[in-house]
Amino acid sequence: MRRVLFICTHNSARSQIAEGLLRGLRGDEFEAFSAGTEPGQLHPHAVSVMAEAGLDIAGQTAKGADSFTDQAFDFVITVCDEAKEACPAFPGSKSGLHWSLPDPSNVEGGEAEQKLAFRSVRDRLIDLIDGLG
Repeated sequence: MRRVLFICTHNSARSQIAEGLLRGLRGDEFEAFSAGTEPGQLHPHAVSVMAEAGLDIAGQTAKGADSFTDQAFDFVITVCDEAKEACPAFPGSKSGLHWSLPDPSNVEGGEAEQKLAFRSVRDRLIDLIDGLG
């Protein structure tokens, strides 16, 4: 099994969605993890849009990226520009990738607009994960 670590700033949305998608869509090939450079809490809209896709991430928790620096990964993937700049070094990692995704947590407006942003990130991550070698 290849190991993948997704990193964003707060580990509340993008990286959590990516972890859940990789586990749910390609869990027979990859072992998925996520972390944040400044971990917060799992965003409820991340949980709900993943449930819409038939995947339960409600049990996932935010973790700090520093807690993974002593582990080897086949891929360390940053999913936000801020994390790319602040990401700690992962000496045992074979490949580093960057997928620049907007933070759906920053979308202004009502719940409908916010959920649309989370769905957009989820759907983009599905495409990116499909292409992960």
